[in-house]
Amino acid sequence: MSKRQFKKYLKELKKSALEEQLLDLYERFPLVKEYYDFAFNPKEDKLVQQAKAKISNEYFPIRRKRPRARRSVAQKFIKHFIKLGVEPILIADLMLYNLEIAQTFSADRNLPDSFFKSMLNSFTEAVHYISVNGLLDDFKQRIIKTYQWTQDKHWPLQEGFSRALDAID
Repeated sequence: MSKRQFKKYLKELKKSALEEQLLDLYERFPLVKEYYDFAFNPKEDKLVQQAKAKISNEYFPIRRKRPRARRSVAQKFIKHFIKLGVEPILIADLMLYNLEIAQTFSADRNLPDSFFKSMLNSFTEAVHYISVNGLLDDFKQRIIKTYQWTQDKHWPLQEGFSRALDAID
């Protein structure tokens, strides 16, 4: 069904029928429930703190022995928060937190090149997101600190990190 057809269908419905359908969607689909729960009671800070705890657990697990260090966990939260409409400043904070925790994890470890490539992608996306949303004044120091870490610790792909940083100047 196209969006136009859907709009036409909605206009033909009576208010009570529309309310009934929305209530049914709310009860059947967890994503719809989550959306409305967020729309009417956005506890953004709490959601971000929960996400940070889960990201941290990827690198420094509490219950298991070995870290998984998956970038995808943070990416899922970031995409989900963008869809929900979480404040861009909180999303940018989460993006940089992911990089900072990964850098802490990488200290004194022999990691595959794929880890560094993944972190370069995260850094590039964070810098772009922060720049597009006009948050550079709020996060410039953290971006530079993150970049400086990559240089001081001689991370692979240093040119890529430099190019990402050049994009904001």
